[in-house]
Amino acid sequence: MHAKRMDKIATGVLYAISGIIVAILASLILYILVRGLPHVSLHFLTGKSSSYQAGGGIGIQLYNSFFLLVITLVISFPLSLGAGIYLSEYAKKGRLTNLVRTCIEILSSLPSVVVGLFGYLVFVVQFKYGFSIISGALALTVFNLPQMTRHIEDSLQHVPHTHREAVLALGLSRWETVIHVVVPEALPSIITGVVLASGRIFGEAAALIYTAGQSAPALDWSNWNIFS
Repeated sequence: MHAKRMDKIATGVLYAISGIIVAILASLILYILVRGLPHVSLHFLTGKSSSYQAGGGIGIQLYNSFFLLVITLVISFPLSLGAGIYLSEYAKKGRLTNLVRTCIEILSSLPSVVVGLFGYLVFVVQFKYGFSIISGALALTVFNLPQMTRHIEDSLQHVPHTHREAVLALGLSRWETVIHVVVPEALPSIITGVVLASGRIFGEAAALIYTAGQSAPALDWSNWNIFS
């Protein structure tokens, strides 16, 4: 009886702590929405920012963020997909493969400031791209590539091996099995990983300070040069 009473007390305490945390988070979100939503308008979403007075917009920042996101995904997704397919379907089990996976895990946890400094030294200084969109996109590719590769590999490995064996028994090659069976079945999970990676790219700031910088202080619809 004493144990049951203590269990109920402990459960009640945990529920109370969880409720307090949820209430604090909900109050913060509600406060932000109440104070911020009245100021969200078409002018705020599309207008130019103002450096010295209230009333500016975030149109340039949104445009540059989406531009960087698209370029980064165009570069990183094919590389991640190829690396994930190789590690999941073709790489032989051994020390070298385990070392590669360990390195990918380590790289996926690098701080964004470190990636930004690496991008500055390599893309801005050595490759002489300067503070540009392409420098920022390449830095974000380095930042995002290990995580996306690991997620795609995990998605492919979760496809049951019986499906592979059944297709191989029908006479299809290993590559045809990967393209027509494994990848389509893992596609929902792969898309989820791409969406998560996109959110990580879209919200990144530290790596862009050292690479993109103030490469686009004004929005110019006639300039689509990623090296500017």
